Amino acid sequence: MADTPFKAVIFDIGGVVVRSPFIAIARYEREHRIPDNYLNCLIVARGSQGAWQKFERGELQLFPFYKEFSKDLSDTMNGNIWYREYCQRKNITCPELPDSLNVDGRQLFGMMMRESTQYDPHILEAIRRIRSAGQHKIIALTNNFSRASDTPIPPSELDFLGWKDGATPDRLKALFDDFCDSSTLGARKPEPRFYLLACERNGFQPREAIFLDDIGLNLKAARGLGMETIHVPIGGTLNAIACHS
Repeated sequence: MADTPFKAVIFDIGGVVVRSPFIAIARYEREHRIPDNYLNCLIVARGSQGAWQKFERGELQLFPFYKEFSKDLSDTMNGNIWYREYCQRKNITCPELPDSLNVDGRQLFGMMMRESTQYDPHILEAIRRIRSAGQHKIIALTNNFSRASDTPIPPSELDFLGWKDGATPDRLKALFDDFCDSSTLGARKPEPRFYLLACERNGFQPREAIFLDDIGLNLKAARGLGMETIHVPIGGTLNAIACHS
């Protein structure tokens, strides 16, 4: 990248810098005999007013979020419709669907957060090299939970979530020149204004940035604004970096 016109490299966090929370969702589905990707379909299809989306924008506090998240993911009436549509789009056979679910939102979220405490060594090395070259700003653009609660979260709950050093540890933030957090900025990917806020805060245009993410919808929104994008699939960080280094 040394001879490119880019001024910034923008990293997603979950699924890029740290392990993907989708790994934990898949494990929860297997353990409870829920069809593959069923819960993620419910999260996405719920739209901007879903519990997950509101939590990432800082509009829900942690414990109310648990309740709303459980309710959203237990909604088989809508969930089965959305999942059938997903299977049709993917041209896959729809499995037998659940008549009812009682998803424990707290348990699932805890699994997701503990999974995400593990850093990806290949991405860390890429950030180190970019930092050493000194030619690009290094930005985080993450749907996150820094404003999980306006009141102190009990230590036992922090331990449960793997948040002993907080939802956003200083070690993580120190990797970046700017840490753009959805819960503090009130916008989230794939909303275009979230990407634009990151650009405005750091003095570059979207066309001057490279953006790495594991989710196609987020990458599509970035490309629509003129960013160069790199898809980072689960388990594919080394290849993603090697192909664009």
